[in-house]
Amino acid sequence: MILPVPELANASELAIVLLLAYALDLVFNEPPFAIHPVVWMGRLIGFFKKHIPENNRRLYGIFIGLATIFFGCMIAYLVMLFMSVESIPAVLRYLVAAYFLKATFAIRCLYGAASEVRSELDAGKLDSARQKLSMYVSRNTSKLEEGQVSSAIIETTSENYVDGILSPLLFYACFGPYGLIAAYIFKATSTLDSMVGYTDERHREVGWFSAKFDDILNWIPARLSVFFLSAATLIVSLLYRKVKIPDYRTALKTGIRDGLKTPSPNSGFPMASIAGALKIKLEKPNTYVLGDGFVYPVSEDIKLTSWIILVASFFAIIASLLIIMA
Repeated sequence: MILPVPELANASELAIVLLLAYALDLVFNEPPFAIHPVVWMGRLIGFFKKHIPENNRRLYGIFIGLATIFFGCMIAYLVMLFMSVESIPAVLRYLVAAYFLKATFAIRCLYGAASEVRSELDAGKLDSARQKLSMYVSRNTSKLEEGQVSSAIIETTSENYVDGILSPLLFYACFGPYGLIAAYIFKATSTLDSMVGYTDERHREVGWFSAKFDDILNWIPARLSVFFLSAATLIVSLLYRKVKIPDYRTALKTGIRDGLKTPSPNSGFPMASIAGALKIKLEKPNTYVLGDGFVYPVSEDIKLTSWIILVASFFAIIASLLIIMA
């Protein structure tokens, strides 16, 4: 049986869906787990993880990767089919497509995670801040000092600007009528990397394909993030002048200089850009130091990071719209 090819959306429809998805993200945050497409992919990966064989783990990892990506493609394909049914009211078609596109990026969620940790630090509750931080980073947070807690949440917030915002938006925009499928290919790969792309004994072989493919898909967006975050730093520097003024020149310089100092070929670029923007040192003990020579961040730097990420996310939306309309 040959699957029908849905009628392709035009640029105006793609732009409307993107703007609706952006609005849904800002207003409603994340949908419930039961109806969250990324959670569906995560559960599929979780099922495969329960059956990791003793032998041929790399081959099994390739199978997990391809199966999950195919599952993500099918989700997007069904949404495209729904979009092509003209008898369904256009408003409903746009909202459904926007809902599924919104699931591939998370602006408000990223801002909320940083705000949670910052609120605990501002209240002097270091232990509570450590506990909340542990939900967002893989490192041991139980003995981190205040500056290290601030550093860790700033690192994960800036790194996830690429994974969680810029990359899926650019994939959606650059692949035109097939943009939703491209965004779901990226999101499936990103979810795979977050669940199996580790270097410990259990995951090293089975996560090899997912980690490498994620590196490939994020390679260009990670490097573009230096310019998006530097531009956002300039805007924030004009609007926010209470404690310190972010420096877009240092953001650009440090992002380029320190971008490759992390084990990942991509995550260092957005993190180093934020380090330069705020003139702070971001450090993962025994792994990397970004912005060497600067001071450890404080809670105010978490707030400024959130502002920069929000503005950079808006720039990502604008850039995506321009690509679509072009």
